[in-house]
Amino acid sequence: MEFDKVINERKSIRNFSDQKIDKETIESIVESARLAPSAANKQPWKFYICTSDNIKALICESYDREWFTKAQIYIVACGDHSQSWKRLSDNKDHCDIDIAIAVEHIMLKTTDLGLGTCWVCNFNTQIVKIALQLPEYMEPIVLLPIGYYQDDYKPDPRNKRRKDLNEIVAWL
Repeated sequence: MEFDKVINERKSIRNFSDQKIDKETIESIVESARLAPSAANKQPWKFYICTSDNIKALICESYDREWFTKAQIYIVACGDHSQSWKRLSDNKDHCDIDIAIAVEHIMLKTTDLGLGTCWVCNFNTQIVKIALQLPEYMEPIVLLPIGYYQDDYKPDPRNKRRKDLNEIVAWL
């Protein structure tokens, strides 16, 4: 897909079909995150690919929305703050920024492959930590439900509500 088309067609998807996702497609999606840049190349992330019914059910307990339960897989993007780069002048931790960049790579790749996802950060982290048996130092930051769209769905970039360019840019 042409890159501008991917950017324009990417949107939060909340209506998944029950079509299965093959392992090669999932690996391609995660590979896009692996290639993402990170501060000082620390790569303070780990991506948990949740495909088993038991783990998926536990992940769904952390975010109680009907649409969320319809995804074929869940990727839990986690950060390790002990590995992330901290800015010297103020000790700002770039872990969340690095995760955000990698997750955006995942979101763009899913769009490119004809799948959908939705950035979910309003979830119960304790449920996820227990479900995935995460070590104390690993923080679940984003949940990504992934699946193919319902048959009747077609991305419409004209429906994106975004601020005008002049509201977000300052030319100096």
